Amino acid sequence: MRPQTMKMSVLLTALVFALAGCGEKKSVDAQPSQAAAKINGEVISARTIESELAKAGVKNPGEAQDAGNLVLNALLEQRLFEQAAKKAGLEKDSAVIQALQAAERKVLAQAYLDKATANAAKASDNEVAEYFDKHPELFAERRIYRLQEIMIQVSQENAAPVKARLSNGSNLNDLAQWLKSQNIPARVGQAVKSAEQLPLELLVKLHPLKDGQAITLENPRQITILAITGSQSQPLTREQAKPAIERFLLSMHKREMAKAELDKLRAAAKIEYVAPYAEVKAGAKDAGHAVSTSKDEPAEPGMLEKAISGLK
Repeated sequence: MRPQTMKMSVLLTALVFALAGCGEKKSVDAQPSQAAAKINGEVISARTIESELAKAGVKNPGEAQDAGNLVLNALLEQRLFEQAAKKAGLEKDSAVIQALQAAERKVLAQAYLDKATANAAKASDNEVAEYFDKHPELFAERRIYRLQEIMIQVSQENAAPVKARLSNGSNLNDLAQWLKSQNIPARVGQAVKSAEQLPLELLVKLHPLKDGQAITLENPRQITILAITGSQSQPLTREQAKPAIERFLLSMHKREMAKAELDKLRAAAKIEYVAPYAEVKAGAKDAGHAVSTSKDEPAEPGMLEKAISGLK
């Protein structure tokens, strides 16, 4: 099997099982021409397989049949487990009932959201150009970063000595040793990250730095020192970046439409909170995060990263 086909196998199998509980309804009257297979008299239709292939983006006719067989195999396995579960009476189990109800709510909510944002406008050429020019750190001056990080847990007792030590300008290895000698909790890590793999607000702070320089991020519970131990320039031209930016901005447009729709639904709804639960105020954030989320962040985790990596 070709590596690309193997990758497709993993993708499609995961996709099918992610839809557990949300499959097609049983259709014993389906015509043979509509059926891809029958399992204990229950039909799995060709239409279901074609739908999953479309979701996975399989368009190459040479791959469609192999991919379709993989989807069918996953659906057969899923259906066998489903039939066995019903035979065992598990559909009457309270935990299963709750899970099925939760799955139904999730599917309905997503279906409404998809409908509400279906007419989101594609980004114009001017929008693409503006976003490209606004973010050289992601495109024209894009880099791959080798990072070293120390995350220090601080308290009222140790915050002052830690900050004093930091002001001495000691290197990170010496700092780590000192923290250990003082029994101050800290985690040390290293990573290689491309520009799009970093939160945008953090990337904006790292971008002006040269190799060997570091930034310090603070919140009431943690001080993080992040140093660039090395970097490599890998810029993207506007033409190379255009598809990724278009997909990103389309997601942003959809997020804005979804927010407007949610605000409208909230305004029309009667919502009552029962103590100790209460409404989460707009702008509330987890104090444990050193870096807040920027309004320019992707609408989905990793969305811009995936879009850009697909250009290589």
